[in-house]
Amino acid sequence: MNKRYIALIAAVGIAIGWLTFGGTQAVLHATSSTEFCVSCHTMEKPLHEYQGSVHFSNQKGIRAECADCHIPQEPIDYLITKIRASKDIYHEFVTGKIDTDEKYEEHRLAMAETVWEQMRENDSATCRSCHSFDAMETYDQSVSAQKMHAYGQENNQTCIDCHKGVAHFAPQAKLDTSAFDHLFDMAKNTKLDAEKVYPIENIKMSDLAIINPTVELTTVSAKDETRTVTVSGFQMKGAESVIYMGEGQRSIIATLTEKGIKALTLGEATTDAYGNEWRSAELTGTIDAPVLASNQPLWDYAEELDNVYCSTCHAKIPANHFTVNSWGPVAKSMGARTDISALNLEILTKFFQNHAKDVANHK
Repeated sequence: MNKRYIALIAAVGIAIGWLTFGGTQAVLHATSSTEFCVSCHTMEKPLHEYQGSVHFSNQKGIRAECADCHIPQEPIDYLITKIRASKDIYHEFVTGKIDTDEKYEEHRLAMAETVWEQMRENDSATCRSCHSFDAMETYDQSVSAQKMHAYGQENNQTCIDCHKGVAHFAPQAKLDTSAFDHLFDMAKNTKLDAEKVYPIENIKMSDLAIINPTVELTTVSAKDETRTVTVSGFQMKGAESVIYMGEGQRSIIATLTEKGIKALTLGEATTDAYGNEWRSAELTGTIDAPVLASNQPLWDYAEELDNVYCSTCHAKIPANHFTVNSWGPVAKSMGARTDISALNLEILTKFFQNHAKDVANHK
């Protein structure tokens, strides 16, 4: 064959290959831009969320674009992600699956879980392209952030396990309210002479005290749906109006009236390592509120609260990760970021505290 023809064929092949490969690269690059990503009507809501995040605007002037968070740079992962993204075009122009705010919220959890699962599979590769444990100056972080990053490293967690709502609002999981009502149904089966009983909510002990939910009470006697019970704990000097869960453990189990303070049975005082004086404290009085014969249903309900209000935003933190005293402020600060009710937060906090590091290690 004439060398000219061979050269021409080769040139044409190279040109076609260059145009095909280059064109494909150009298309992939163009469809990865933030401008392209937010050009669809259905992306208006996530765009506004992104614009309100620290990844869009911050003191350092560094902006993470859509592709920086959603498209891995490894070739295979890159192509898989681009192929998966084609469904967004389909739903935008064909099904209208999320073309209203109502539809978007209906599918928010499913969409988020898809992204979370992909990020778990690649060990949060897009996050790690900018962030790494080695580059972190932990001394500039809050104490809680230092603890959680150390915990994440020790337990091989990936970024998305805890940082689910960094650029978009985390889905709001719904609590099955019937679960709480079921606790009262169960309380109807509690025998009047049950040796140990546990309140479902804050209850009055005659005119002596308010007993917190989940607190163990010992039955002394019972008659006509009224129980005489004893609550046992510890009192700290300077905080005589409350009974705490244990010596040195500042988990309030009862709040006393003036009459209740005078009715306490107190033990000998001891001084802890911080100079605080503690002594055992018991109070006996009557209750007529619904109670359970076991605290397990309350802990099962607390686990559900954990799934709804905690695990939606980050990986589960084992109760024995913190001490009793640490769980109080941690639960309070995290609960303030949700719409959890005061009663549910108290039940959840008591669950954590009753299974805390300094409790579990002594059982």
